[in-house]
Amino acid sequence: MGKKGDLSNFEHGMVVGARRAGLSISQSAQLLGFSRTTISRVYKEWCEKGKTSSMRQSCGRKCLVDARGQRRMGRLIQADRRATLTEITTRYNRGMQQSICEATTHTNLRRMGYNSRRPHWVPLISTTNRKKRLQFAQAHQNWTVEDWKNVAWSDESRFLLRHSNGRVRIWHKQNENMDPSCLVTTVQAGGGGVMVWRMFSWHTLGPLVPIEHRLNATGYLSIVSDHAHPFMTTMYPSSDGYFQQDNAPCHKARIISNWFLEHDNEFTVLKWPPQSPDLNPIEHLWDVVEQELRALDVHPTNLHQLQDAILSIWANISKECFEHLVESMPRRIKAVLTAKGGQTQY
Repeated sequence: MGKKGDLSNFEHGMVVGARRAGLSISQSAQLLGFSRTTISRVYKEWCEKGKTSSMRQSCGRKCLVDARGQRRMGRLIQADRRATLTEITTRYNRGMQQSICEATTHTNLRRMGYNSRRPHWVPLISTTNRKKRLQFAQAHQNWTVEDWKNVAWSDESRFLLRHSNGRVRIWHKQNENMDPSCLVTTVQAGGGGVMVWRMFSWHTLGPLVPIEHRLNATGYLSIVSDHAHPFMTTMYPSSDGYFQQDNAPCHKARIISNWFLEHDNEFTVLKWPPQSPDLNPIEHLWDVVEQELRALDVHPTNLHQLQDAILSIWANISKECFEHLVESMPRRIKAVLTAKGGQTQY
């Protein structure tokens, strides 16, 4: 049976209609499925006050933050996304006749759809490079997945032997904070790491080349001539392939540019906008390798084991994985256009 205020306006009308049609309280209750008390109350309210609507919405304590207050709170959030709950509450209460507490602020923010989350880390994009990113997206906005299949992507990355994870949590009692089982050890510079260069296209994974020393123009020329060149001529024998590289200094050296000019009849170097890791799908393959390294049952204890593990993980990346990344390129281009050259979710 319904409680006071639970009936809808239509149900109120049904009760009044039944009683006015000559049905008794008991007959109306049996017909409509409500209690006799409800039938009597609703009909009495109609007779005395002419009321046929529920007053449920008027029950309970009045909300301290009305629609105008929520708009004010929203403006405070927009003005400072990093403000703490205490700061938002303090700023909201300034000039208000009735103050609110932090709990009320939190409740209303949740009601408005706001949640406190860790921000996404994105590269800082200058105004000049933002224009270049937008120009690149505009020039390639009509490229289909078939066009992007002709691009071979390349990049370098460094993998540390030991990872620093600030999110690790442990259980310990008050006097166990320095117990060896409750400590996380660190090693300077992560215990060393392995630098690798690699490339891939929609068709297949390319070579993964370990880099022993700091990569300079001479070392990069060896990689391009010994690994990138055979890959491009094999995968794109019709000379319709594009080779992608970022704007690292060693990639833009004169000897590298001259080498590409000598082989421009075999493939084209894709003119890449600066500060655009979100456009390069190979960045996500780095994440795949990193996740697989962390998930190993037996973690590498030296650089040689780390290098072997990276090579093994790279060789076993599924074809569906890197195909899907290339197929996402039209969406990435559209995201850059929408952001007018700014940061995207990728």
